[in-house]
Amino acid sequence: MQYNINNLIGYNLEATDGEIGKVEEFYFNDETWTIRYMVVKTGGWLSGRKVLISPDAVLKDSWQKESLPVNLTKEQVSSSPEIDTDKPVSRQQESELYGHYNWRPYWGSGFYAGGGGMWNILNEYPIIDEEITVETGVHSADDPHLRSTHAVTGYHIHARDGEIGHVKDFIVDDQTWQILFFVIDTHNWMGGKKVLIPVQHIKELQWENSKIVTDMSVDAVKDCAVYHQSAFNQVT
Repeated sequence: MQYNINNLIGYNLEATDGEIGKVEEFYFNDETWTIRYMVVKTGGWLSGRKVLISPDAVLKDSWQKESLPVNLTKEQVSSSPEIDTDKPVSRQQESELYGHYNWRPYWGSGFYAGGGGMWNILNEYPIIDEEITVETGVHSADDPHLRSTHAVTGYHIHARDGEIGHVKDFIVDDQTWQILFFVIDTHNWMGGKKVLIPVQHIKELQWENSKIVTDMSVDAVKDCAVYHQSAFNQVT
C-alpha cells in the first residue's frame, strides 16, 4: 500500500513492551529514494531523546491507526548509540547503530546473518571515512546521502521550461519503503492543484538553493495525476 509521509508524522512507535515515542520525520537516500530512518522523539522515559529507527524494524502486517509496532524492546532503544540528529550522520555512527540492533546494513555487498553484533558488521562492512549529510553540507555525487523529508518539504520544483510549484508531501510504499512520488503544490499556476511527480523524473537536487530540477516540461506536468489524499490508504 501507499501512504503520504505527512500522514505518518506523529504516529506512535510501539516497542514490544511499550511506547517508544512519536515519529517526527524521515531520512531518505537521495539516490535510491529509499527511506532509511524514522526520527523518533522519545517520551519522558528517555528524557525526550531523539533516536533513529530503521523501517526494517516495523512489523509490516501489524500497522494500526496512529501506531507503528516494531520488533524492538525499550531496553534496546535505551541502550542504542546516541546520535545527534541535528548534525551529519557518519557511516561509523550508522555501523554502530546497525551493530547494536543486528540489522543488515544497506550499504556494501554480501550477506549479514546477524547474531554477531558489531564484530560481524565491522568486518564485513569496513568503516570508511565519509559523512552522510542531513539537511546541510555539500552534496557529493560519489557518496550516499541522507535527506530529511522535513527539510525538503517546501523546496521549489522546476520543469525544463519554468517553475511549477513546491514540494508538499511524499508518497511512500509501505513494503519497500521507497518514495514513489513527490506531491507538488502548484499554487495558482494550475488552479492550486496538487500533482504527483514520479521520482524517476527528478534529475537534480540543489540543496544550496532549496531547488529540485525535473526532466519534464511544464505541459507534461499538467498531464500528471492530480493528488487526492483520500486516494491513498490510511492506517485503520
